[in-house]
Amino acid sequence: MEYLDNIFFAVILAIGVGYFALNVKKLMRNIKLGQAVNRSDNPKARWNNMLMIALGQSKMVKRPVSGIMHILVYVGFVIINIEMLEIVIDGLFGTHRIFAFMGGFYSFLIGSFEVLAVLVLVAVVVFWARRNVLKLGRFASTDLEGKPKSDANIILYFEIVLMTLFLLMNASDFWLQQAGASHYVSAGSFPVSHFISPIFNGLNEGTVVLLERTFWWMHIVGILIFLNYLYYSKHLHILLAFPNTYYADLNAKGKLDNLESVTREVQLMMDPNADPFATPATTDAVPAKFGASDVMDLNWVQLLNAYTCTECGRCTSSCPANQTGKKLSPRKIMMDTRDRLEEVSRNIDANKGVFIPDNKSLLNDYITTEELWACTSCNACVEECPVNISPLLIIMDMRRYLVMEQSAAPQSLNAMMTNIENNGAPWQYNQMDRLNWKSE
Repeated sequence: MEYLDNIFFAVILAIGVGYFALNVKKLMRNIKLGQAVNRSDNPKARWNNMLMIALGQSKMVKRPVSGIMHILVYVGFVIINIEMLEIVIDGLFGTHRIFAFMGGFYSFLIGSFEVLAVLVLVAVVVFWARRNVLKLGRFASTDLEGKPKSDANIILYFEIVLMTLFLLMNASDFWLQQAGASHYVSAGSFPVSHFISPIFNGLNEGTVVLLERTFWWMHIVGILIFLNYLYYSKHLHILLAFPNTYYADLNAKGKLDNLESVTREVQLMMDPNADPFATPATTDAVPAKFGASDVMDLNWVQLLNAYTCTECGRCTSSCPANQTGKKLSPRKIMMDTRDRLEEVSRNIDANKGVFIPDNKSLLNDYITTEELWACTSCNACVEECPVNISPLLIIMDMRRYLVMEQSAAPQSLNAMMTNIENNGAPWQYNQMDRLNWKSE
């Protein structure tokens, strides 16, 4: 019976970490459903992107108010959870504040954690007010109705509860240290929680021990629940921002890739020595599909983008098409891609690892052609994204499918391409009549 608490803690920890590992495995499988793309070039630039954008959050501070508060929440939440190492050791071996031997440095750490916890609480309350009281435009969009809106609030409530439990745990611990309770060694500096500890005055020592243990258990179980909720939440970007910024496209914005098969065909047409009737080599084979109509047609980096989306709405708020009332929302493009990928994932799970066609697709069932053709390809969404996501590349691949597979471009675009084919220019005038305007 002496070690029952430690065994129970080990079981809870194993369940929490094990379930998280299963979610990570499923996440990797889903991302690998995408087409192959090589993103191993220029590792120095990629590491720099990851360090500056994911770790340093350099793009967040372009909007300083929300950016600085986000950094406070991010840094505070991550640093405070360094204490998780001590909690895990204490839980497994029945010790209490195992790192107390560090003396002054330990006091500095605990004191810093408490100050950061208060800053996190302040920032989270402000974030909640911006969403639910002030109702800023990019948070009041129809994109965020239903689950996305509740998900954002659930995360904020999680953070409030976890930070509050952390401070209450320390406050009760400090009270017990001052009372000279056995097992509660005198350790740590409590610049915030020592102001909270008087709420336990008047209670007997046994009751405060029970409260301290309750706060301790709720804190660790809450963190494990939060960890496993990440997979189902927009806050998956906490983990995926790092690989996403590393594997982001390094090409200059505005540079779009060309299909190799089409490029080779054009080169063949322009080569006077080439035999147009020669059998193409295996490497010159035409792809099974031009462009993308479903998530499996996108490349794996684009699927990683979808899971990394923070739903912050910076992309949509900067989109000129959206600002002029068009249906397009780059944020919705990413959310729809992720939702369709999750639907495919459930299909695979239900059919023992095999995808059974479900007569649905990303195109039309999730993203409409009206949205796709509203895009001006200006890259404003790509420039604004704090984690280097590119909704534009998904839009262009789906447009490519519409044009090359379904000949379903808008009438004005079809007319332009016909004129280029027939007249060598986007206008409907014959080449011989092109300069007639001079005589007029």
